[in-house]
Amino acid sequence: MIEPLLLTAPRISTFEGQRHLTNASGFFFARDEQLFLVTSRHVVIDEASGHYPDRIELELHNDPENLAQSTGFSVPLYNAGTAVWRQARDSAGDVDVAAIEIERSALPERCAYCAFTPEHLHDALERVEVGSPLLVVGFPLGFHDTLHHMPVARHAINASSFGLRFQGMGYFLTDARTHRGISGAPVVMREVEEPEKFGELPWRLLGVHSARLDVGTRDMELDESLGLNCAWYADILLTLTQKT
Repeated sequence: MIEPLLLTAPRISTFEGQRHLTNASGFFFARDEQLFLVTSRHVVIDEASGHYPDRIELELHNDPENLAQSTGFSVPLYNAGTAVWRQARDSAGDVDVAAIEIERSALPERCAYCAFTPEHLHDALERVEVGSPLLVVGFPLGFHDTLHHMPVARHAINASSFGLRFQGMGYFLTDARTHRGISGAPVVMREVEEPEKFGELPWRLLGVHSARLDVGTRDMELDESLGLNCAWYADILLTLTQKT
């Protein structure tokens, strides 16, 4: 039996036409009858690096009884020149999270996947202590189970005061070993008090992994990297997935 958590996170490839650009991570989020793919905004557009893909491709399981079988599912990023993803800004600027609505009817008939819901979002009034164990589920450097097309999970801990915007930004910090390709991965915490409340997916969705955080004054020869990362608070999804 495959843990449902691993089925929330499809592998993402970005393309410009037929030219492959990058690999990334993401996850499914369902609200009412709508289904969304969530990833980092810089996966679908990154002006600073000149990254302008016109479509993404998801690797999906199309046979629940044979997870070694998969298919590519192409999602255009523009419709008549207009971006299809949803993004947001707050008082500090752009939020590095993007949500793309996926037509359920367009998915493979026997597509095997799981999705987080608003019920999985962490209640801001509940405490997540510094040092709480977390997981980041994705595809670091594109690495994954190439036979069963599954992501891997990296261990992390909460490294800043959860609920406070670190340095005024809409994210908190995690302490984890991460790599390129894991941008857009869900940051989750095991639900231990009421696991039955969440059915087959007893995980709290805390954040969306964005990028490693470094210090501009670090001596590249003498000082190791901090090993800290930015994770945008997942409650931004309540804004991005509202019916339009």
